[in-house]
Amino acid sequence: KSSVQTIGEEQIQNPYTELLVLKGHQDIVRFLVQIDDCRFASAGDDGIIFLWNVQTGEKLFELHGHTHKITAIAPFSSSDVTEEKMDLIITASADRTVIVWDCTSGRQVQKVSCFHSTVKCLTVLQRLNVWLSGGSDLCVWNRKLDLLCKTSHLTDAGISALVELPKNCVAAAVGKELIIFRLSASNNGSEGWNVLEVKRLVDHQDNISSLVSVSDLTFVTGSHVGELIVWDALDWTKQASECNFWDSSVHPDVQPEIKLSQSPNETSVQHLTSDEECVFAAVGKGIYVYNLQMKRVIACQRTAHDSSVLHIEKLPNRQLISCSEDGSVRIWELREKQQLPAEPVPTGFFNMWGFGRANKQANQAAKKMQENTPTYFLELVGDLIGHSSAVQMFLYFGELGLATCSADHLIILWKDGERESSLRSLTLFKKLAQNGDLQLKL
Repeated sequence: KSSVQTIGEEQIQNPYTELLVLKGHQDIVRFLVQIDDCRFASAGDDGIIFLWNVQTGEKLFELHGHTHKITAIAPFSSSDVTEEKMDLIITASADRTVIVWDCTSGRQVQKVSCFHSTVKCLTVLQRLNVWLSGGSDLCVWNRKLDLLCKTSHLTDAGISALVELPKNCVAAAVGKELIIFRLSASNNGSEGWNVLEVKRLVDHQDNISSLVSVSDLTFVTGSHVGELIVWDALDWTKQASECNFWDSSVHPDVQPEIKLSQSPNETSVQHLTSDEECVFAAVGKGIYVYNLQMKRVIACQRTAHDSSVLHIEKLPNRQLISCSEDGSVRIWELREKQQLPAEPVPTGFFNMWGFGRANKQANQAAKKMQENTPTYFLELVGDLIGHSSAVQMFLYFGELGLATCSADHLIILWKDGERESSLRSLTLFKKLAQNGDLQLKL
């Protein structure tokens, strides 16, 4: 029997009771990226990019230009004060090209085909008005897609993830290593830039699988063997680490499982997200909440799904959403555990020899520590069943709902049923009122 927590049909705290299925893609949909409050783009293995309206589910544009699967996508709104604001997206493909698209017109703005290998990640440095592409090299580009500078060939593995750091620096995940680069403008007054490698961090035992910025002071990495490392974003020193996500002895409140060995996919950190207080990690089939101040895991669900968790996000309230290879999307709430009363102090024989007093002091110290250290757990409050294959990721649009993409070639918009029903009633009421006015005029 599966040890995954289940929830019945009565899902009181799950608002997503209505869904809209968006069709168009011919292969796995891997990426969703938000353009503004009500538009998003989708892309995947068919090489096509679709732009959608999240409110209505309307397909706005179908963008053709790549011949192979999309490997990275990023929004890039222009901030040039001399021009009107443009909402752009950048897409990279296994065809070794990068294209900039205008989201308002759906047209191709620029295309670059000078890459020697596939671009695996894209990062926009909005403050500097440049963007970076990571593959076998790290390249720096301006908005017009002029190559400003690049590193020498790094490794065949290439850069798998990039994150912006303070002081014009970026961290790049290259296999097991984390390489810190610094960008600096040329001194001759031209638009030229230099990119310099300033440090290599080799603390991970296996390939880095996830990289996320927490704040201006902190960023976090996760690896395929379940290591999570918290880094100082200013001097790049290691602040804390957690390497025993799968060890039940480290998390005693979790039901232990008898296993002879751990396969890599059961311990791999697939995705990380954070708020200023905690890091939320998708590790194997489980979800872990790591408190940055306490430097420890404060809550976990070791078997949150039947298969690997691919994406996790924290909502503005105390809720989390996770999606998995098993095709499910689940909503969790981080709740505080009720503290159990401390055990009574033993009396009698041991008290006569002074042991009772020591026990009493130890008991009081333990009780004080218990009171000062609240414990938490993750409660399943919603289960969204709609996809028939692995759900790759999702986007949260607040009251407009949730967009998910999957290996079943579909995108699903999950809506708050009550809200949608009241909106329809309001629209109908307005139409009836308008018709009434028209009849009165006639």
